[in-house]
Amino acid sequence: MTYQGVWTIAEAYESKLKNVSYELLARGRKLADALGQQLVSVLIGSQVEETELKNLIAHGADRVLVVFDEWLDSFIVETHSNVLCDLIQTYHPEIVLAAATINGRTLLPHAAMRLHVGLTADCTGLEIDPKTKDLLQTRPAIGGNILATIKSSDHRPQMATVRPKSTRPLEKDIGHKGEIEYVPFKTDWIDTRVKRLET
Repeated sequence: MTYQGVWTIAEAYESKLKNVSYELLARGRKLADALGQQLVSVLIGSQVEETELKNLIAHGADRVLVVFDEWLDSFIVETHSNVLCDLIQTYHPEIVLAAATINGRTLLPHAAMRLHVGLTADCTGLEIDPKTKDLLQTRPAIGGNILATIKSSDHRPQMATVRPKSTRPLEKDIGHKGEIEYVPFKTDWIDTRVKRLET
């Protein structure tokens, strides 16, 4: 099976994209260029204006995959993981990155476990190995006294969460071209065992 593309998971709150969405695109753009592959921003959640989605393209995304539904208004990891895993099994990305936020630290490990792939958490550095094309994932270890570089050579996609504020977003480029694809919501994705009572 061929795996193609670098995915970054965008996050939104009250119909506005969070800044970490743009930080991840800066990381992803460098990796996608090194691999000669497409950079895709994935947004799973509540409704966001199309002008906001176009900002993802202006900050480096070649494509934006969007799944909107009222069932996704609240972050329930089981349902969000069902969506993400289905998208991954449909499109087969090479790399998937999320921010090391509450949502990212919950969603990506859940999906990685179900997909039987590796995950490196709280990365501060990401590079592509020029020989193997594997993702080199650097993170602090042993109480921050050393930096460990980890790679997942045998399974795809390669997954990592990235420490927020560890990189700056790219400058906005309104001339950058990209496409927005709305993925229809499937009721099969809903996990009714968990309901949000309040926040």
